[in-house]
Amino acid sequence: MHTPVTNYSAATFSISAPSLKHCPPDSGAEIAFVGRSNAGKSSAINTLTGVRGLARTSKTPGRTQQINFFTIEPLKKLVDLPGYGFAKVSKAKKRKWDHHLMEYLELRKCLVGLVLLIDIRHIFLDYDKQMLIWAKSISLPVHILLTKSDKLSRMKCKEIQIKAEQHIRLLDPESLLFSLQVFSARKKIGLEQLKRTLNIWFDNLSVDI
Repeated sequence: MHTPVTNYSAATFSISAPSLKHCPPDSGAEIAFVGRSNAGKSSAINTLTGVRGLARTSKTPGRTQQINFFTIEPLKKLVDLPGYGFAKVSKAKKRKWDHHLMEYLELRKCLVGLVLLIDIRHIFLDYDKQMLIWAKSISLPVHILLTKSDKLSRMKCKEIQIKAEQHIRLLDPESLLFSLQVFSARKKIGLEQLKRTLNIWFDNLSVDI
């Protein structure tokens, strides 16, 4: 069956929400990008859409401090979630970010999948493992991007990818929820594979939208 192709280049910034109650109406389908503050979420969104500067990037981890929405079509959105685990901010602010992050993930009904970004040089740290365990508990699909693959050789990337796949198979033996790929925003490595995965997620919900 043919999967409709989403025009990601049509993405435009919609709104930045400090918390769930400030988010747009809970309708249609959303795919959220989540990960540690230095994993490259904003860069991945910019590469996916081909819209330079759409998502704000910075050399300072933790710049994304709100829930940022990007509209592709009226009922299709991408979401850049606050980064976790690395931002140099106060513990109180980290707790606040974590609260708003989990509130969105737990209560947002139109969320159809997570793109979990992990720096390929530092795979499956505690927060990342917790995110996968939590996603499995509510049967939420997760596509893992092992980012910044251009920093390593192809052989090393393949070695780490195999190790990562073994880890997620322990959590998801039948490969029903979790998938994984190598990615580089700078070199556009894995871009078409990412688009195919997101197209399937959006298409799977087309009947309900």
